[in-house]
Amino acid sequence: MKIQPRFQYEGERTRTISFPLGGLGTGSLGLAGNGALVDWDIFNRPSKGSHNGFSHFAVSVIDGEQTIDARVLNGDHEGPYEGQHGSENFYSGFGWGPHRETMVGMPHFRDTRFTGTFPIAQLEFLDSDFPGAISLTASNPFIPYDDRASGMPAAFFEFQVTNSTHRPLSYQFSCALTNPFPVDPVNHFTESEGISSLVLAGEGTSLEGSGQLCVAVESGSVSYQEHWYEGGWFDELEVYWRDLGDPAGFRNRRHPEKKNASTMTGVLATRIECLPGETKTVRFVLGWYIPQCRRFWDRQPLGPGETFTDEEKLAMAKPWKNWYSVVWPSVTAVVQEALDRWDTLWQRTKEFRDVLFSSSLPDSSLDAVSATLSVLKSATVLRLEDGSFYGWEGAGAKLGSCEGTCTHVWSYAQSLAFLFPHLEQGMRSVEYRYNLGPEGGMSFRTMLPLGSPAWRFRACVDGQFGTVLRVYREWKVMGNREWLTSIWPAVKSSVAFAWHPGNPDAWDPDRSGVIVGRQHHTLDMELFGPNSWLTGMYLAGLKASAELATILGDSTFAAECQEVFQRGKVRLDTELFNGSYYGQVLDLTSPSTIAAYDSDVGDMFGNSLLKSYWSQEHRQIKYQVGGGLLIDHALAQWHAGLYGLGEIFDPDQLRVSLKALWTNNRKRSMRREANPCRVFSLNDEEGMVICTWPEGSQRPGIPIPYAQETMTGFEYAAAALLVQSSMVDEGLSLVEAIRSRYDGKKRNPWNELECGSNYARALSAYSVLLAVSGFVFDADRGILGFRPAIEKPWSFFWSALGGWGSATMTENRFDLVLKGGSIALEQLVLPELTAGMDLLVKVDEEPVPIKVDTGGIQLGSKVVVHHKIEVEFSRSF
Repeated sequence: MKIQPRFQYEGERTRTISFPLGGLGTGSLGLAGNGALVDWDIFNRPSKGSHNGFSHFAVSVIDGEQTIDARVLNGDHEGPYEGQHGSENFYSGFGWGPHRETMVGMPHFRDTRFTGTFPIAQLEFLDSDFPGAISLTASNPFIPYDDRASGMPAAFFEFQVTNSTHRPLSYQFSCALTNPFPVDPVNHFTESEGISSLVLAGEGTSLEGSGQLCVAVESGSVSYQEHWYEGGWFDELEVYWRDLGDPAGFRNRRHPEKKNASTMTGVLATRIECLPGETKTVRFVLGWYIPQCRRFWDRQPLGPGETFTDEEKLAMAKPWKNWYSVVWPSVTAVVQEALDRWDTLWQRTKEFRDVLFSSSLPDSSLDAVSATLSVLKSATVLRLEDGSFYGWEGAGAKLGSCEGTCTHVWSYAQSLAFLFPHLEQGMRSVEYRYNLGPEGGMSFRTMLPLGSPAWRFRACVDGQFGTVLRVYREWKVMGNREWLTSIWPAVKSSVAFAWHPGNPDAWDPDRSGVIVGRQHHTLDMELFGPNSWLTGMYLAGLKASAELATILGDSTFAAECQEVFQRGKVRLDTELFNGSYYGQVLDLTSPSTIAAYDSDVGDMFGNSLLKSYWSQEHRQIKYQVGGGLLIDHALAQWHAGLYGLGEIFDPDQLRVSLKALWTNNRKRSMRREANPCRVFSLNDEEGMVICTWPEGSQRPGIPIPYAQETMTGFEYAAAALLVQSSMVDEGLSLVEAIRSRYDGKKRNPWNELECGSNYARALSAYSVLLAVSGFVFDADRGILGFRPAIEKPWSFFWSALGGWGSATMTENRFDLVLKGGSIALEQLVLPELTAGMDLLVKVDEEPVPIKVDTGGIQLGSKVVVHHKIEVEFSRSF
């Protein structure tokens, strides 16, 4: 695959890069733009800005019996040169220069060229006076549907060197690794089954003190040191550099009596011989094994005045295992498998990357779809002992940000559901098992360890009905009737909570189809009165529930949901559309709207409702949309369009509303915009803000929180909805605006921010691919196809129904190629089909009988496809 310039970073554009390398739910370490190993988020929590002591890669060049060059495999340090703020340690921090552990004071390469096409990073080390050419390819397996291979707690590094001189040379590649474990640290070298490993362990009994870190290579011309020299001042690095330059390689040094060391660094090296013009490769695997987790963060109380019982405190203190520690018995087992299966894992990962990046999307959209997948390999997510997938909203510097796989955030995420659908399905099972209250209200945060007391802040409208929509999506992606049957009573209860008399927020007590009560939502406060955003989510949830109930033979509930949906849709399109856009209907000056709830806690900070929501100075209810235009005013139609649910908003009115959104909320420069909130775009950067008040509309004195922010997860959803509504150029230009902010110079391309790093809502970017390709899927009915928003020829990555691969259409031919899995297909949907068209269809190279109508190509009973489908048209269309 030819890499486009868009994905290459040089000079200042490498400054912020930290490319996550790790498995699904294992944590990761970052490959910096200059080649440094940073952000060691592998210890079951984030560790942004960390270097893990002196850990790094290096190369030395030997000509005969003389070392002629030795360098750290890093490029120039991009700053800051004064040192980092925030450190109180003597001889480190601001005023002392960069940390010595960054190795910036040692010889290194002048420049680097970083190419990032997630899940693969490539790095060229550039310096005209180095005797050779060196590049690095770094990755971790990322193979749709294969969560085991994609969940290895390891980073894969392959160095390639070409001898550009006219004489034979030896190149020694080495990895120095610091033992990070604070209690009873032990370093030891081991050789087994053709693999040489340096294992750094913590043998303490506490969770914080136990674990393993390992670097491994295939056995051959290997040398090692279990310990660097340890002395005072700068002795360790002084002696290490001399050892690195020894043409005979490293000689082992061991300090068996050394315990409780602040740093214990070892090194593993391998040497290769290169003739003039010859190219060779060296492979390292860096694995980690931190088997047990515990709840190390604070837990909020159940509610005002409530406390935890001793039994509940004991339950919350109970540790649990990482999923990977159930699959692999040790770090040496991880690295052994990684090296044994390297070629297969690399080929499958590259295959995924190449198919994805061959999709007919602008480079900026491919960048968005691929780069945001890195969230799944970051410290934002965990996999629990039983394999359940769990996520924070994002990652702070040292702690996760906003725990609990928050439903109102994760409802935006689309990537996992299509690439690893059984993991997404498992998330729904966990949510309905642990978070459902007796009346049907759901906690929107799952507490760890599983089985802990539920988080009892009020239910959340967009999260609760977003979860119903995701059940519908998971059903369409996988078609697992047994699973759907098992969770249906809980889903049904959560839908009926809208009108349940025990609902303290009185969402829709009259079954009118419109949410009217107190409505918590992802912008962290409450809306009151009818609004298109949350009512739309409710209506989409009702429509999805009606379909699911019908499938399961629950005709009474199906009819009830359909009736409430129809009543609500009429009101949505008449009462909540003002002629220009959909919005909120509320008298901001009436305190009686909130008076009914004043006995309850008003916000997440424990304040009363009147204190939280009534502004005496403005004589208004605070934190409302009023006459504003929300970026998410029609979010439900985005969900519905992605999952084949059909119409929620009137299409003509929706298009008018989206044009208003584009005119008002899209900002071509932030320079003149007043933003009192968090700043995710600034100066002349572009983006789409959360809420605006078009000319002539009522703007609250204190509006909805975050109104002036640009948050990428919202922006991607809006972009995909624009594409779905035939505003393709507008939608794709919005994606371009987002990704231009994450350019490597200003922000890390593989870390989109919201409430912390690696923010989960950014996984909505995958919806851009779904919208542009017009992806159609229904596993139960055996339907798969495409209704693209662009003209042919086109090619798209796809994944659903148990398989994944490429789909390509030219003037007179269509090819669906499976790269993994298989699919059971009854109907193939393609654009511009007409009844009676003369087609030749082959499944796995065998012609099959078909019938063509406007719905698609009917294959009769389900046909299992293992490799490919070919469709040849006798005439162009």
